[in-house]
Amino acid sequence: MSRVRTAVVVCPGRGTYNKGELGVLGRHFGDGALMARFDAMRRTAGQPTLSELDGAERWSAAVHTRGDNAAGLIYAATLGDFHSLQGVEVVAVTGNSMGWYSALACAGALQAEDGFTLANTMGTLMHEHAIGGQVLYPYMGEDWLPDTARKAELLALAGEIGTREGHVLALSIDLGGMLVLAGNEAGLAAFEAAVPPLQGRFPMRLANHAGFHCHLQQPVAEAGRVRLAPELFGQPVLPLVDGRGHVWWPGACDTAALWDYTLGHQVVEPYDFTRAIANAAREFAPDLFIVTGPGTTLGGAVAQSLILANWRSMASKADFQQRQAEQQLLVSMGMEDQRALVA
Repeated sequence: MSRVRTAVVVCPGRGTYNKGELGVLGRHFGDGALMARFDAMRRTAGQPTLSELDGAERWSAAVHTRGDNAAGLIYAATLGDFHSLQGVEVVAVTGNSMGWYSALACAGALQAEDGFTLANTMGTLMHEHAIGGQVLYPYMGEDWLPDTARKAELLALAGEIGTREGHVLALSIDLGGMLVLAGNEAGLAAFEAAVPPLQGRFPMRLANHAGFHCHLQQPVAEAGRVRLAPELFGQPVLPLVDGRGHVWWPGACDTAALWDYTLGHQVVEPYDFTRAIANAAREFAPDLFIVTGPGTTLGGAVAQSLILANWRSMASKADFQQRQAEQQLLVSMGMEDQRALVA
């Protein structure tokens, strides 16, 4: 009998429900009763239901990427994928940015409806406050060779811009070989003007994104703490790796501290996804990483983070591709052929 493969599950954040994902809940969310409850919660709040949004005739950036819509869609798609997993033993769960809310539910620290309340509330608050924005820029080349000097240069540039009068700019997410910076319009524009264009698409301003994971979001954190009670949070069933790389262990979790982190540090301080993946690899030594849907954009950041950690002696994109061909290290459930391997 073959051994069951162990897996760390990675939950994606904002920006992953795009045109290609329209209809994904109809295709893959298998719990009709739970979807009906999510829809009822949205309807009570005066919001379009997930079924209406996902079943729309056309995808609309203005509608589907809004925080008050995108957060619920992404959370539901992630949870549906997690519940469909077969043939693997999940040993830990982590996520990127808003994916932390999904990870909490997947790991059992929140009931499904409470996780939906958290994701939908925070997405709505981000949209209503609309404070700042984000820009994405790589410091790794297309060969994914680590370049710590270039990373330091870019962070120093961002720090210098952030000290200028009327400018706000800071690290938002350490995302594998990418830096996500958060700031106000002056800070973002100054950075975009200071760096060379790369690959025909960077620097990339992220549409309908607020300045997540920096001090600009303090009003959002405060509002979230008022609306979301600590009692929502319970002991996780699976270990959780947060945006600092810290592990929250089942049976030993201070649930008040988990609430405090989720609606405090996680909102207003940088999110270190790179460290989360590195620590998950080292602590749990999984056979593979599974990135749930929606979308397929997070797999590269996971692979880059593993390269930066020198996991299994990988030091470049070529190394990763060779290992991936020999033995699947990374499964992206947003790709139908890979999804079939685990669902």
